[in-house]
Amino acid sequence: MRSDEEIRRDVEDELKWTPTVGDADIAVSVKNGIVMLTGFVPDFTSRFEAEAAAKRVAGVIGIANDIEVRLPAIDERPDPAIARDAVAALALQLPSSWEQIKVVVKSGVVTLDGEVEWDFQRKIAEETVGRIRGVREIRNLIRVNPRVSPEAIKQKIKQAFLRSAELDAENIRVEVEGHRVVLEGTVRSWAEREAAERTAWAGPGIALVENHIAVKV
Repeated sequence: MRSDEEIRRDVEDELKWTPTVGDADIAVSVKNGIVMLTGFVPDFTSRFEAEAAAKRVAGVIGIANDIEVRLPAIDERPDPAIARDAVAALALQLPSSWEQIKVVVKSGVVTLDGEVEWDFQRKIAEETVGRIRGVREIRNLIRVNPRVSPEAIKQKIKQAFLRSAELDAENIRVEVEGHRVVLEGTVRSWAEREAAERTAWAGPGIALVENHIAVKV
């Protein structure tokens, strides 16, 4: 089992290794494998990438991301301009579903609301808006409204687990209730836990994934 000090050191090194956040003012603390990130970054993308970097480190079992986005003066923009660019970007990236997504901007904080059929559309919407200059934070309230039977969902997820080189599928259990997926079992790392959840979300018609998989360190 890795010590908190070893994990903290590796998270700091991973942050420095990540080009988009290497020079950012981020402090790292670790308690019982749970990483706390605090500090400041110049844009929303850097905040997202810092969290992703911490998740890649062995021994990490949880993340608390309290990093604050502090925009440089040159990147400050009025809310209507951010909203206009967000709608245009969504129309480009999600041509079949962008009209179901509502964009509200207040003080640089973007709220996304509406319904889509697939979770990947929900994630693309957030990632797309996160790249727009002037965005401080994103609140993703988009709902997934699926049209696939629970049994079909379960079988497709289990098949995807078996195909994945990242996962030890034998130690992961899948249950489906309606369009809610529950994952249980054990994995070897936080990255593997994330991979299992990511694989489940990629299935057709997923509206919610509850990840109860434990990291066995």
